[in-house]
Amino acid sequence: MKYVQVAALAVILITANSFAQDRIYRCGNEYTNTVPSPQKKGCKLLEGSNVTVVQGTRVAAAGPARAPASSAGQRVDATEQKSRDSDARQILESELIKTQERQLELLKEYNNGAPEKRPDEVANSQKYLDRVAALKASLARNESDMAGIRRELGRVSSTSAAK
Repeated sequence: MKYVQVAALAVILITANSFAQDRIYRCGNEYTNTVPSPQKKGCKLLEGSNVTVVQGTRVAAAGPARAPASSAGQRVDATEQKSRDSDARQILESELIKTQERQLELLKEYNNGAPEKRPDEVANSQKYLDRVAALKASLARNESDMAGIRRELGRVSSTSAAK
């Protein structure tokens, strides 16, 4: 009895699905199901397949082309380049000072590998060890940052000295 009900349900679903689809015509690159006389426009009837059309985005009308303010191939005035180099040097020097101050703070807190224990670390020695390891890593990272800034300062100095 169940087999008959399942078979009847399957037949109903299949026939309902076939009635739900309209005729689909292809007219060049356009697909439509509302063409009154498809042969007149050179449209062809598509059978036996479902068509999914995804609308693309339209390209905006091209306006007048603008050249970027300073592209890689253009030369810059010597005075403008000197001011840029000066600005870069000032920024790098201020970053170096901040990094050196941070290094001093970290060294003070690290206390040669024996920082003071915090109240929550007295009972939990693993927390203390984790903090010591994090401080050591921060010191190494900060030292690396200072070396990088010094290298950049050297490049800025050598570039301005070469001109």
